[in-house]
Amino acid sequence: YFQEQGVEIKVISGDNPATVATIAAKAGVPGAEKAVDARTLPEGDELADLMETTTVFGRVNPDQKFAMVQALQSRGHTVAMTGDGVNDVLALKQADMGIAMGTGTAAAQAVSQLVLVDSRFSTLPGVVKEGRRVTANIERVSKTFTTKSVWAAILAIVIAVAGVTYPILPRHLTIIDGLCIGIPGFFLALAPNPRRFIPGFVFRMARFVIPTGILAAITMYGSYWLLREVGATVPEAQTMETIIFCVIGWRVIVAIERPIRGWRLWLVLAMVVLLIGAFAIPFTREFFALDPPGGNAIWVTVGACVFAWFFVGLGWRIGRRLPFWREAAARGEEAATH
Repeated sequence: YFQEQGVEIKVISGDNPATVATIAAKAGVPGAEKAVDARTLPEGDELADLMETTTVFGRVNPDQKFAMVQALQSRGHTVAMTGDGVNDVLALKQADMGIAMGTGTAAAQAVSQLVLVDSRFSTLPGVVKEGRRVTANIERVSKTFTTKSVWAAILAIVIAVAGVTYPILPRHLTIIDGLCIGIPGFFLALAPNPRRFIPGFVFRMARFVIPTGILAAITMYGSYWLLREVGATVPEAQTMETIIFCVIGWRVIVAIERPIRGWRLWLVLAMVVLLIGAFAIPFTREFFALDPPGGNAIWVTVGACVFAWFFVGLGWRIGRRLPFWREAAARGEEAATH
């Protein structure tokens, strides 16, 4: 599993190198045939060079384990150290992630960030998968919430300056939040996600939510102004804006989950069906103050939805082309490979 994920495995032990190499070879560790006796271990840059090319080490003392972790870190690697004894304490504490066995000494467990209670190394793939799912899904769900915060702030300022009625009612916002953020966010947060952790969360968020939020606010205000221009009343325009806002919210989800397929596609389609149901059922139509217009306002809404789908969809493309954010993202991608 760890080989498939690009994680390099190093075996460092205080036992005889030949014994360590034999056990490592049976476990399928690559490079096990070239075991190194740590009694001849170099220091400084030479040690770092050796750590890059060698997998199995025997006769390693506690200070050398500590130096090995430092050597890997000096080359930009993120290091996790697994151990169970007092001789592992220094290396466990120095590592970016110290992992102690449940049957290990109290000292080893005390300095580690993670303790395998069942003392089974095979537990780690599940731990890694869960950690990646949580961190990656936090980012994907945060984009939906933060994009809404951006366009809501811009729209509030523009509406206040223009002195016009707000494009939607609070109860309309309940529909929008539920169908574009709440329900989809619930499923997206729990979905499997094998993506490795990538530094630069803030930069990636900013380059997505700021351009997308600005384009969404432009579309929302422009469509509301156009609806009023073609003769729609305020309640009718607000009702149509509910549809447009939802389309923009779904476009954001599609941009985050691109390419959208499988259950994610069905999730968006289910939200569309729920919105249609809100308009079709008399009780919900009355409860949410939905007042569909007729005539030109319908065609303006259809046109605004099509325009919003493509216009708001440009947000993530614009963000990826902004030089500063692109460079920051590249640095994060590079750091994630170590």
